[in-house]
Amino acid sequence: MANDLVSPEPTEDKQSLYERDYYTWALRQARALKEHRLEELDWENLADEVEGLAKTERRELRSRLEVLLEHLLKWQFQATRRSRSGRATIAVQLLKIREHLDENPGLKPSVPDVLAQAYKAARVDLTTRFLRSSQPQPPDSCPWTFEQAMDEQFWAE
Repeated sequence: MANDLVSPEPTEDKQSLYERDYYTWALRQARALKEHRLEELDWENLADEVEGLAKTERRELRSRLEVLLEHLLKWQFQATRRSRSGRATIAVQLLKIREHLDENPGLKPSVPDVLAQAYKAARVDLTTRFLRSSQPQPPDSCPWTFEQAMDEQFWAE
C-alpha cells in the first residue's frame, strides 16, 4: 500500500473522501486505527461500516439456511426428483452453517428469527419455481426446528 494513498491530507474533509473514494477512505481509516491516530478517524462512518459487517454475517447465515431449507423442501415435496446433487447441497450447507456459527457465536441467539426469514424465502422460491398449484404445498411457517434441519440424519419425508 503506497504511503501517499493512506496518508491523510491535512485539509481534506473525511466525509467527502468517504463519499468520493471509499477505497482510499478505508485504507486511511485502517492506518489511523493501527497507529492510534484517533483525531483522524471518521467515527460516524466507521461505526456504520462496522455495523454493516455484522449485518453481512447475519445475511450469510440467512442465505445458507435458505439454500438448506429449499433443498429440504424439495426433498419432501419433490420426492421423485431426489438426487445425489441435492443430498450433496444439503451436506455442504450443513457444514458451512456450522462453520459460520462457530466463527460467529454471537449469531446463535438470532437463529430462530433468521430461520423463519430463510424459510419464507425458500418456500416462495419452491412454490413459484418448482411446484404446480395442483401439488401439495409446504406449510406457511417452518415445520422443522433448527436442530432438526441441522441434523445430518434428518431427511424431510
